[in-house]
This record gives sequence, C-alpha cells and structure tokens, in this order.
Amino acid sequence: MNHENECMLNKNEKTPEIKFFVSSQSINGREKSTKGSIKTDLFSLPRSQILYDGAKVCRETIGKRGVLHQLIITGTVLIATAACGMPIGYSAVLLPQVIDTNDTLAMDVGMGSWVASIHSAATPIGSFASGPIMDRCGRKTALLISILPLIGGWICIALAQSHMILLLGRVIAGMAVGLIFAPAQVYIAEIAEPNLRGALIGAPFFAYSIGILIIYGLGYALHWRDVAWCAIILPVTAFIAIIFAPESPTWLVRHNRTAKAANALQLLRGDDDKAKRELSQLTMRFEREKAFMTASSERFVRILKRKSVLKPLVIINAFNLFQIFSGVYLVVFYAVDIIRDFGGDVVSAGMAAVLTAAVRFVFTFIYCFLLMYTPRRKMSIISGLGSGFSATALAIIFFIFPSESMSGGVRIVCALLLVLYIGCNTGYMLLPGIMVGELLPAKVRGQVAGYIFCLFNVVLFVVAKAYPLIMDDLKTSGLFLVFGISSLIGVVLLYSVLPETKGQSLGAIEDYFMENDWVWAKRKFSMISISRREMS
Repeated sequence: MNHENECMLNKNEKTPEIKFFVSSQSINGREKSTKGSIKTDLFSLPRSQILYDGAKVCRETIGKRGVLHQLIITGTVLIATAACGMPIGYSAVLLPQVIDTNDTLAMDVGMGSWVASIHSAATPIGSFASGPIMDRCGRKTALLISILPLIGGWICIALAQSHMILLLGRVIAGMAVGLIFAPAQVYIAEIAEPNLRGALIGAPFFAYSIGILIIYGLGYALHWRDVAWCAIILPVTAFIAIIFAPESPTWLVRHNRTAKAANALQLLRGDDDKAKRELSQLTMRFEREKAFMTASSERFVRILKRKSVLKPLVIINAFNLFQIFSGVYLVVFYAVDIIRDFGGDVVSAGMAAVLTAAVRFVFTFIYCFLLMYTPRRKMSIISGLGSGFSATALAIIFFIFPSESMSGGVRIVCALLLVLYIGCNTGYMLLPGIMVGELLPAKVRGQVAGYIFCLFNVVLFVVAKAYPLIMDDLKTSGLFLVFGISSLIGVVLLYSVLPETKGQSLGAIEDYFMENDWVWAKRKFSMISISRREMS
C-alpha cells in the first residue's frame, strides 16, 4: 500500500455506533439492532473498492491544496495589479485639486489634459518592453523588475515642485503599469488550471478596480501629495510577496529548466501525477515547436503569419479598439468631470466618482465569480448589450434634457443608467486580459502580449488626450452615443469570431485557431473534438 492510501480507516477503527472489521477479502460493517440482539449487515464492500475510495479522497485533498497554492500565488500578483489601478485613477483625484485653484501646482485645463493623458502615452513604452523582458527573464522576474519604477513614479509625484516633475512622475508610473500588466496576465494564465483560469485571469481587473476605488477614496479625504505617498504601500507589498512565488512552469520548460518546472507544477497542482502529466504535455509541445524553428528574426515574422497567431491577434486588437471607444477608461480618467455635467448639487462630484469606482469594484467581483460557471461568450455579449443600450439611453436623455434643466427624477434615472452602464462595461474591461491569456499561443504569448498592450495604450492615449476637444464638440449626449454604438459593434464582433474557451486547455485553444474558418458559428462544436483529441 502506498502513502496515498494512508488516510484510509485503520484496523478496528471505532465510532460510537459502528465497528469495522478488516479482512483480506472484504470490510464488513455491523451494527447492533436497538430492538434485540439481531445483527444486520450495513454494507459489505470489496477491499479494492475501499482502497480506491481512500486514495480518491487523498487525491482530492491534495488537489485542493494545489488550488489553494494557485489562489495564494495569484493573490500576490493581484496586489501588483491593484497598484496599477491607482495611477490610472489618480488624474480624477489630482485635477479637481489643481485646475484653477490656489494650489502650489495650480494649472489650466490644457496642462490638466496632459497630466491625465501622459500616463497612457508612457504605458505603451512599458508594454512594448514587457514582452522581451518576460520572455528573456521570466514572468516572475519581469513582475519584480516592473514594480520598481512604479514606486519611483509615486515618489516623483509626491515630491513634485513643478509641472515637469509631476509629468515625469506620471510618465514613470505609466511605464511601470505597461511593464506590469502583460506579465501579470500571462503569468496567471500559465500557472492556473483550466477550470480556474477564467476567474483567475479576470481577477487582475478586480484588483485593478480595487486600486481605482482606493485612490478615489484617498483623494476624497486627502491632499493629492498625501495620496501619492499612500500609493507606495501596495507596490512595496507586492514586490516582497512575489519574491516567494514560483516561476511560470511554461516559461521554465521553454528555457530547458525542467527540474524547476517540475517543482513549480508540484506546488501549483498539489498532485505528483497531475504535475507529471502536465509537464509531459508542456515538454512534448515545446519539442514539437522546436522542430520548426529557424533563425530568430525570421521565426517571429513567420510565426505572426500563422493562423494560430494571426487570428487571435486580429480578434484582440479589433476588440480593443471598440472597447476604448465604449468609454471604459475615459470614465475612469474623467469620472469627476463627466459626473459634474449632470450630477447637479445632489452629491459632490468627488463622492460620485468614489461611488462609480465602488460600482465597478462590485461588478468586477461578480464577473470574476461568474467566469468560473458562465461561458465567456455569453457573459461578454450580455455585457456589451447592457453597456450599449444603457449608454444610448443616457445619450437620448442628455439630448432631450439639458443638464441645467434636469429634474430630480430625471437625474435619478440617469444615475441608475450610469450604474448599469459602468456595471456592464466592466465586463468589457475584463475581456482583453482574458483573451491575451487564453487565445495567444505559448511560443509568442509573452512578446505578442506586450505589443498588444502597447498598441492598446497608444490608441488610449490619443483618445484620452482628445477627450476635452471631443467633449466640446459632441457634448455629453454625443459622447455617450459613441460609447453605446461602439459597445454594440463590439457585440457583433464577439458573436462572430470569439471562440468559447471555458474549460479548454491552452493547447486545445491554439489548435482550434489552426483551422481555416474565422466565424465561430461554423465551428462551435470543433473545440470539443480538439479537446478530446488532446486528452487522448
């Protein structure tokens, strides 16, 4: 009998009512009848069945330990992604305190737009560099490297005595966010089991929402310099926690560090047999890829043209464009300004911004929970429809009722629609990270993920910088109409080409994209057959 069976019942183990007798043939349980001395057999099971059940219980206990390890390690990464949300939401805290005020760093609207948007201009630099760094140094090491400039950026902001130093701090923090985000998504995707992967990949956006909520709350109560000092706590904590996390097994295998990959998988899975099987699959896939490798410069260009890379690349970038124009991040950057346009004097704009962040936080938590049980396609399509219709309804109301003439009842309706819009739009915010973690092939996941986030942040910077001009031309009604239309176009894209990846291994998803058709409706059952082939 091996150690896995040690949790079985010992010989002659007793409970208050039942006594078990172990023989070489079977295990019989007998219980005395309360009405007399008649003995009745409660059960008689073959010894092999008892051994099997005992081993099964032990394996389940060990598996739960592996799940716990995955959750703890993901938690260390979430601290870093929460720290990423803080500089993104910081402009909504800073600008109301410095634009046209008596603050020592008072500024006009033009400089304020630079302070808000320069973060997004710097983020692509970090995103572009994150791919090569995490491919060369590892996912974990890339996270540790990227946290350091985030700490430096907050120190610059807190000590700034001029607009240039303030902008420099925003640039450094923006680069750090770009460096962190792709490694965080890829790392979590590569350490998670298929049944947990959706929720764990979505969790960084939950932490991201926590970061925004924290920064809004601090900004409501503290001066912007004090907020910057407080923001250093999370990245310092994340750096210390991530030091003790293992490196990604996928990265270790692909860099011929099989022994370390085996140790990492044993920790993450909690089951030696499961870890060995997964290590074998990772090694076989990598060996198969090496057979097709040529010179590195040629390899990357050729790989980008492969169907397994080109298709997810087009899907992710196209959706990112519609996601930006759906207003996900504009509402974060300019929450106070947007709410001030129709909030009236019922609640302060700062408090309203805190409440919107709280709504996003709650809905992000709900989405992360739903990702464990709900198909990706269904959740994202419902999110897009809710976002599109609520934003369009807000646009119609703003067009009919100017802000200064809104009644109390209309303002309440607007508030409810805004909550619905933010809640539904949060599903859109989660989706790109899930796509990057699941759709991209392992051989280019790190590098291409960095380039995707780079392009995303370049477009986001342009849109954020142009927001004041767009707002002057379109007004609030036109802005929300753009949000609504973009959300609905995103739904069409998702319905047409996004595959259902819930419960599928990353290898099965990669093989799926090797097929010829682009439209999901034509191949919605093929993922099942691919998954079965991989298991066999």
